[in-house]
Amino acid sequence: MDKIYLDNAATTPLSAEVIDAMVDTMKITFGNPSSTHSFGQDAKIIIENVRRQIADYLHVTPAEIIFTSCGTESNNMIIKSSVEHLGLERIISSPLEHKCVSESILEMKNRKGVEVNYIRPNEKGDIELSKLEELLKSSDKKTLVSLMHANNEIGNLVDLKKMAELCKQYNALFHSDTVQTMSHMPLDFSEITLDFASCSAHKFHGPKGVGFAFIRKSSGLKGIITGGPQERSLRAGTENVSGIAGLGKALELAITHMDEYTSYMQDIKQYTIDQVSAAIPGVKFNGRSAEIENSLYTVVSILLPFKNPLIGLQLDMKGIAISQGSACSSGASKPSMVMMMLLSEEEMENCTPLRVSFSHLTTKAEIDAFVKALIEISHSAMIENSNVEHR
Repeated sequence: MDKIYLDNAATTPLSAEVIDAMVDTMKITFGNPSSTHSFGQDAKIIIENVRRQIADYLHVTPAEIIFTSCGTESNNMIIKSSVEHLGLERIISSPLEHKCVSESILEMKNRKGVEVNYIRPNEKGDIELSKLEELLKSSDKKTLVSLMHANNEIGNLVDLKKMAELCKQYNALFHSDTVQTMSHMPLDFSEITLDFASCSAHKFHGPKGVGFAFIRKSSGLKGIITGGPQERSLRAGTENVSGIAGLGKALELAITHMDEYTSYMQDIKQYTIDQVSAAIPGVKFNGRSAEIENSLYTVVSILLPFKNPLIGLQLDMKGIAISQGSACSSGASKPSMVMMMLLSEEEMENCTPLRVSFSHLTTKAEIDAFVKALIEISHSAMIENSNVEHR
């Protein structure tokens, strides 16, 4: 059975060029980059070249790029260090954030007494600028705003530039989890004046276990992992040289092919929306995920008009990997906060959400196979639901 992978928002397969770059580094450039001899300095050169490459992409200085293990570490570091070292008293966020952000914020609330204000999204899952401004106006406390660039479940985008400008107007620091958008779209941090951002290489065909934090040099942020001068003393510990080499190669490929990949995946996404809509009467799409121009092109969030909490497993048994994202109320699993914010009680009781996410490797033939499997499963589910109603 040929397997089909449609969960690219969770992770992406490594490009062959990335693997080659990592293997070459492990074979040849194995020195500790903190060592002063030539073996160490050869490794250091690789790190600094990738740092410069990232800085060029984001239009920032290399000193503002700090290598970490992933987006989760980057987000934890930014949020916790902002409270620990910058005297923050308040955080503004939303209920739609990734757990690494929401749980870091809750920890700062519980452990440090930070005030937390949440912006409730509208019915489409948007975070409205007017609501952010209302909260920024409401207090003189030193504030961090933390809002993700693209939602990892529904793909809704925020306007980073306008949000950053609004935060500057009210003297608030601005952090954005950019894990789902880094390398998938142009980002110019010389124009988008945010203070902090995060990245994980495995979201764009790089290796797991490596990422970076963007930390604006004027922010004054300090490290929370101590014990060495690595990464400008913001993240102690020997750097993952082969992982950083893989990140650099993956970013190079993503930037080189960005326009091509964007166009291709937008077409695949529209094809998926069209095929699912034709195949499943009553299907809906969550947030703005069906709006090609207003959402991240790698993600579509589907709301099936029947209840089937096991659909992810059933698709997996047919060789198709997707994310159920958040199961509807079933007693066996909880809906995600994103779905709780967007769905009515009736939809929560009678629907099944699916997140399908694409890469430039996804084909229309794979989407056809997914839709065929979905039809088979939906027919069985509707028959079962009908039998239940008539018992």
